[in-house]
Amino acid sequence: MTSKPAPLASLGDHFTLQQALEAMIHHFGCDSGTIHRTATDGHLHLRAVVGQFPPPVLDAIRTIPFGKGLAGLAASRRVPVNVCNLQSDQSGDVRPGARATGMEGAITVPAIDARTGDVVGVIGIACVAPRTYSEGETAELLLCAAALGPLLHAE
Repeated sequence: MTSKPAPLASLGDHFTLQQALEAMIHHFGCDSGTIHRTATDGHLHLRAVVGQFPPPVLDAIRTIPFGKGLAGLAASRRVPVNVCNLQSDQSGDVRPGARATGMEGAITVPAIDARTGDVVGVIGIACVAPRTYSEGETAELLLCAAALGPLLHAE
């Protein structure tokens, strides 16, 4: 896949992070999502959110260390983390807070700065039903992350 489909073609051009997340949630037919930015403290900081998150979960995801939770794993591994069902996953990747969201099918992808190779953020989307995101969807979401990279880096 060499380019983003038309609905997501200009994510990095004139969208805010919140608008971009809303567009991705709609495009992928999901129910919730987050965008985190890597801050100077080396942690992921919540910059945009869509969906209903219980207050304790929202508090827990405001700042995420690399390696912790699905977003932290995507950042530390530098690859997408795709979970068909958060509620029944046995991989060890899913933390109790993720289960508390009520979501099932989830994916997180790192946004990697093309110039430096640094992880500048992570995008996560999820559905209320079990779902494994296809290779094409994963590639498309990685392209979205790449398009948002400069916006994440500039914050």
